Amino acid sequence: MFKPFKRKPAIGKDGKKLPPKKKRVFRKRPCKFCMEKAKTIDYLEYLKLQKFITERGKIMPSRISGNCAKHQRLMAAAIKKARVAALLPFVAE
Repeated sequence: MFKPFKRKPAIGKDGKKLPPKKKRVFRKRPCKFCMEKAKTIDYLEYLKLQKFITERGKIMPSRISGNCAKHQRLMAAAIKKARVAALLPFVAE
């Protein structure tokens, strides 16, 4: 049957075992729209929306932008509307 793979311990230059790596704990960035207590996100405020787009024209994920799920959905919809209205680019130039 299947036997689980056993890892060999990490050994340093001096031949001793290395301590296990610590897991990093990341703090979630606060949502900018929640801090402003914004109910809606208007697509006409394209200067504010440009901060949430990469150089290639992609929408930034919430783990990078720090938006909560509710405001990430509203922001994505506003960016898409702004693209159709030619306020924001679809792709980078």
